[in-house]
Amino acid sequence: MIYHGYFRSSSSYRLRIAFGLKGIDPEFRSVHLVRNGGEQKSQAYRALNPQGLVPTVEHEGEVFTQSPAILEWLDEQFPDPKLLPEDATLRAHVRAFCNVIACEIHPLQNLRVLQYLEANYGQALEGKEAWCQRWIGDGLATCEALLAKRPQADFCFGDTPGMADIYLVPQIFSAARFKVDLSAMPNLRRIYANCEALPAFADAHPSKQPDAE
Repeated sequence: MIYHGYFRSSSSYRLRIAFGLKGIDPEFRSVHLVRNGGEQKSQAYRALNPQGLVPTVEHEGEVFTQSPAILEWLDEQFPDPKLLPEDATLRAHVRAFCNVIACEIHPLQNLRVLQYLEANYGQALEGKEAWCQRWIGDGLATCEALLAKRPQADFCFGDTPGMADIYLVPQIFSAARFKVDLSAMPNLRRIYANCEALPAFADAHPSKQPDAE
């Protein structure tokens, strides 16, 4: 298995956590999103992933893109430990939580969006941080409210880490980067601390990656 990613990419971070939880050690190939104007824009990488985004996974002649699809594929092909619950109702709740992050938060903090804000609307660092604080803050407040409705557990949906935690931890990392106030989100902060105590999460941190700047 070959994994193409970038140390600070939230979606790449998700895959690294899943690899760690499942004991998978793929060959890593860095796609630096800033160096040389963005290596994801190269003709060679576009031939592999026409969208020019990370992550990309190659396995047995197949090429997989988009982290939600890759994560569910990993869970089906390498089912120990399971990342999604067997119960259909609980599985729907987990997916809804994940989609708040994947569909409502992450696209608005994506590097290409922030670069567009700077290039076309003259937004410097302060303006981009304010943008991210608004959308990351709103989204994580929703995640906090969803968890507040459930019995308290060590992780998002139980006493073992799963798909929701895989989405949450990289998003908390991004929240810290953009100085989002999480003081009113005790459940998220508690779960993040529990996750970071586990090697699969700690080892996946951007600062520990071979392509970290």
